[in-house]
Amino acid sequence: MPNYRIGIDVGGTFTDIVALDGGRLHRLKIRSTSDDFSAAVLGGLRALLDGADASAGDVNEVIHGTTVVTNAIIEKKGAPTGLITTAGFRDILEIGRLRTPRLYDLSWQKPPPLVARELRREADERMQADGSVFKQLDEESVTAAAEALTARGVTSIAICFINSFANPDHERRAAELIQSTWPGVALSVSHQVLPEMREYERTSTTVINAYVQPLVDGYLRGLESGLVEMDVDAPLLVMQSNGGIMGAEQSREKPIYMVESGPAAGVMGSLHMGRRLGHDEIISFDMGGTTAKAATIQQGSADLHSEYEVGGDLHLGHHLLRGGGYMLRVPSIGVAEVGAGGGSIVWIDEGGVIQVGPESAGAQPGPACYGAGGDRPTITDAAVVLGYLNPGYLVGGGLTLDAGAAHRAVRDNIAAPLGIDVTDAAHGAFLVANSRMVRAVRAVTSEKGRDPADFTMYAFGGGGPMHAVDMARQVNIGEIVVPPTPGLFSSLSLLFADVEHHYVRTLMRNVPDGFELDEANAILEAMDDEAVSALRREGYTYDRVELVWQADMRYESQQYELPVTIESGHLSAGDPATLAESFHREHDRTFGYRSDEQVQIVNLRLIARGLSDEPRMPDSLTSEPSAVTASSRRAYFGPEQPWVETPVIAREELNAESRRGPFIVEEYDATTVVPPGASARRDVWGNILITVNDPEE
Repeated sequence: MPNYRIGIDVGGTFTDIVALDGGRLHRLKIRSTSDDFSAAVLGGLRALLDGADASAGDVNEVIHGTTVVTNAIIEKKGAPTGLITTAGFRDILEIGRLRTPRLYDLSWQKPPPLVARELRREADERMQADGSVFKQLDEESVTAAAEALTARGVTSIAICFINSFANPDHERRAAELIQSTWPGVALSVSHQVLPEMREYERTSTTVINAYVQPLVDGYLRGLESGLVEMDVDAPLLVMQSNGGIMGAEQSREKPIYMVESGPAAGVMGSLHMGRRLGHDEIISFDMGGTTAKAATIQQGSADLHSEYEVGGDLHLGHHLLRGGGYMLRVPSIGVAEVGAGGGSIVWIDEGGVIQVGPESAGAQPGPACYGAGGDRPTITDAAVVLGYLNPGYLVGGGLTLDAGAAHRAVRDNIAAPLGIDVTDAAHGAFLVANSRMVRAVRAVTSEKGRDPADFTMYAFGGGGPMHAVDMARQVNIGEIVVPPTPGLFSSLSLLFADVEHHYVRTLMRNVPDGFELDEANAILEAMDDEAVSALRREGYTYDRVELVWQADMRYESQQYELPVTIESGHLSAGDPATLAESFHREHDRTFGYRSDEQVQIVNLRLIARGLSDEPRMPDSLTSEPSAVTASSRRAYFGPEQPWVETPVIAREELNAESRRGPFIVEEYDATTVVPPGASARRDVWGNILITVNDPEE
C-alpha cells in the first residue's frame, strides 16, 4: 500500500510540493497565490496526488514550511497590534539596542516599530527581579488601555510587564481582564511566549508573536480544514526556525517559532545530505523568489542561535552583527538573509548605480517574463536575457517565459537610462545580485572568523544553482553540491526533520557556589513534564522521546551566554562544578581564552525530540528524468567570454567523469549554470558536484 509523506514549502513566488513514497519522489512547483496561500497548497496537492495516481487516503504525513510569516513582517502586513506594558516602559521598542548595521552612516534610521507609539499603553504595576511585588496591578489601568486600543481597531494585543519571567501573576490577571471583556481579541502574553530575562528582547518577541498570530491562526486553520475536505487523514506539522517540526496547534499559538521555517528546512536538508557525502563544513545557500539565505554547518551540526533579527536589510543570528531588523529571541538556525531573489526588482539609484531588491515582484504579477502584467526587470528577467533560462521550459514546460518582455523590461528600465547595451545591463544586474548574496555568505563565515574556503557550498532553491559558481569564486569556495530536485529541496528537506520542542526558564545563579540544586531540579522537572506531555499528545511514547538539556552560561561581566550541555535532567552535588568547568572549556574554544571571573548560569533549556520508528531520510531517491527541449543555446558569461553556443543537458547526462564548462543543466525545478573554467560530475545519489576552478590539463 502506498505511504505518502508530503512536504510543502510556500514561498513568495512559488509553492513547492513533494510526495515521498519510500525513495520514490513526486514533485510539483506552482505559482503561489498571494491573496490566499492555502489555495495553491491545496490545489497543488490535489494535482500532485492525481499525477502520482494516489488518493488522499494514501497520505500519512503533511509537513509545511513557509516564508509567509517572514514576508508579513517584511511587508508590514500583520494584524493591527497593540502593546500593554509596565508604566515607564512604553518606549522600549523604540530604544532597542545601540548597535547599528552601518556604523558610520549617520543617515541610517531604525525600522519603525511594529506597534506605533499611540498603540502602546501602560499599566500601573511593578514586579521586582526576584519575583516579589513592588506595586500591585491597577486593574483599571489595564481595562482602560485595552479599551483605548480596541477603539483604534487593534485586533491583537501583546502584554509584557517588567520581570514577569520571575513572577507572571500580574500578566495572568491582565490577560483574564481583557479576555473577559474582549474575547475576540488575540492575546500574546510574554511569560507564555518567552519566560526569560531581558526586557527589550522579551517585548520585541512578544510583539512579533502578536503581530503575526491572527494571520497564522487563520492560515493554518484554513489549511487544516482544506485537508479534511480532501479526506487527508494525516496530522499537519510545521517546520520551525530551529530545524525541528511541531504540530499546527502549537504553531498557531506561537508563530514566532515558524518565522524562518522555510530557510531552516533547506539547512537541515544540507546537514543530512552532508552526512551522506562526508561533508562536515557546509555553507547552505538557498536562493528563492524573494530572498537569498546562507547558513553554516560546522563539525556536522547546524549553527543554532538563541536570537536573530528579521525584516532588516541583512538579518542574521549573531549578537555582534546586526541588520537593523526586528529582534526575535527564539532558538533558530543562524541564517543570514538578503532581499535578493529571482523576483527581486532591478533598479537604478539616484547615483546612477544598478541596485537589486529588496522589493520583489512576488508571484503576482511576477517578473516581466512571466507575462502576467509585470513591466519592471528582475533577476529572472536578466537571466533570460543572458541565455541562462530556457523560455519554453521553466517548471517542466508548465511556465512559458516571454523573452521579449524580459528584454524590454531590462532595456527600458536599465539599459536606456544608463546608455548601455541590454546585455551589459543584464550582466551588470546579475553581478550586483551575486555581490548582494555574497554578503550573506560572508556574514556567516568571514565576519565570524571563518574562512569560506574551508567550506563546501550546497546550492539550491530555484536560483541557487544558477548563481553559485560566480559567488563561490568571489569567496574562494572550491566545491559546490547541487542536490537532487534543487528547486524543491527545501520542501523535500521537510521530510527529513524530527518533531522538536524547545523550552527555556531563567535561573540567574552563580556556579558552583550559590547554586541551589533543589531549585534547579524543580525547574528541570517542570520542563520535563511539559515536554513529555506535549510529545505524548503528538503520538510519541516515552521510549521515543529524546531530551537534550542545556544551560546558558557566562562570566559575570558579560552580557551574552554560551550554551553548555547538561548530562541529565536531574542535577547532583558535583554537577555545578562540572558545568562551570565545561563553560570555561567552551569559552576557550569559542573565544580563545578562559577567565578567573565568576561563572553564572542564566537560563536552563530543554530540547525535546520525538523520534520516528523509521529513518526520516531514504537510502536513495528516484524521480522522473528531466526533459531537455534543446541541445544548446547562446549564453553570455561576461565581456572576456562573449556570447557562447552553450550545451544544454539533463542532470542524468552527467556521470562520474567530470565535464568541463560551459554548459547548462536543465531540470524540472531549477537550472544549473556551469560557466567556463568550472567542471561538474554526478554522484551515486544524483548530486551535481561542481569544481569551481578546474584548470585545463
